[in-house]
Parts: sequence; structure tokens; C-alpha cells
Amino acid sequence: MISNGRSSLDPTYEAAAELLEGQIAELRKALDGCSADELNRRPAGEDTNSLAVLIAHALGATRAWLSVAAGTTIPNRDRDAEFRTVVGAPGAFMAWFEEAAAGCRSVLDTDEPFEPGRVGTAPWTSQPDAPVTAAHALLHALEHLSEHVGHAQLTRQLRDRGVDA
Repeated sequence: MISNGRSSLDPTYEAAAELLEGQIAELRKALDGCSADELNRRPAGEDTNSLAVLIAHALGATRAWLSVAAGTTIPNRDRDAEFRTVVGAPGAFMAWFEEAAAGCRSVLDTDEPFEPGRVGTAPWTSQPDAPVTAAHALLHALEHLSEHVGHAQLTRQLRDRGVDA
């Protein structure tokens, strides 16, 4: 179990942190060794997402949903810009990735207990003022991330097999 070096981490946050870390590791594997062209390539044409887009969106959404779950300030987020991500330099993108992953981790690194019934809002959704419980936000954060990890893994497999649109 991950405890972020502390014994006071709420068990729900601790479990979420462990799951988050596994998903971040899978995203890192999907990125490993990719050139800028490979990170920007859309595997099945213009209506599909590149690895860079998938990962930018996945981490942006994860941090936002985790923030709702933890009742912390929701980071400034431009969801539309996530889908316009283009990598110029893989090293710079990897540095951004590590910073974004650390931002996601930091939300769960709290001494506060998880309050599943706490209500917040997710202003980037189609119903920005609709109430969302912390429990829903936490589960959605991890489910949504996992979905995009699967997309990234498949996109990487296509790259490794030399499949182009």
C-alpha cells in the first residue's frame, strides 16, 4: 500500500493513490521512447486522438475530478486545449507529464478524511452547476483515467506494430 510516507492517510485516499500510481506508470510506459511524430500521430485518422492528446486530457481531467473529490480548489483547466496538444520536444512533454502526474498525486496527499457525501460541482461538464458527490467524483476520476490508459496502451501497440491510418 502507498502511504506517501505517512500513517495518517485516509484509507480511501490511500487506495485511490495506489490505483492512481498504477495508472500513471502505465501512461509512462505508453510514452516511453516515443518521438514527437509518434506522440502526435493519430492512429486511425484525423477523428482519433494522438498519445499526446490522450495523456494531456487524461491527466487534466483526473486532477480536476480528484479536486472535486477532495474538496480542494479546482485547477484552471482548458479542456478544449487538451485536445489540441501537439508535442514539439518529447523531453519537454515528459517533464510536463511528470509535473501533471505529481499534481494529481498531490490532491490525494492530505491529512483530511475523505467525505464521500461532500457535494461539489464540475464546471467543465455539460451541467456545470449540477451537484456531484465526492464519492462520485473520486470513482469517476479513476474510471475515466483507466479508460484513457487503455486507449493509450492500444495507441502505443499500433505504433509498435507500425500501423498507420
